[in-house]
Amino acid sequence: MFELHPQLKADSYLIGKFSLSWVLLHKDATYPWVILVPARDDLREIHHLDSDDQIALMRESCHLSEVMVDLFAPKKLNVAAIGNIVSQLHLHHVARFEQDPAWPKPIWGLLPASAYTDELRVQRINQLRSALVGEGFGAQSQYD
Repeated sequence: MFELHPQLKADSYLIGKFSLSWVLLHKDATYPWVILVPARDDLREIHHLDSDDQIALMRESCHLSEVMVDLFAPKKLNVAAIGNIVSQLHLHHVARFEQDPAWPKPIWGLLPASAYTDELRVQRINQLRSALVGEGFGAQSQYD
């Protein structure tokens, strides 16, 4: 049974699940920031996935990227599988804007996180859920 890393769970809200990956909204409201986590145990790197899962992850990531560009119109969408602190394989998708407080620097560790208001969190999650149809996406709000 797949288990999400406790730090990812603490730092995010569950939006839903694709066929392969869990879709999480990062709790830092400074940036539109979504994380994909392939629901496979004991993986650290994309090349550790079997070839079918590699293709599925790329499709899900591209679909999420297109949705985020359509919804937020960023100057740049940063997609990264860093994992220096949380080793469980996960891909960050961060919409960046020239007016964001970290531009053009990387966002990690630069500023304290800004919490979502309840209203903005619900709006952002519903916006993403509505747009993420396809690629086997299903909305979910509870971590299993």
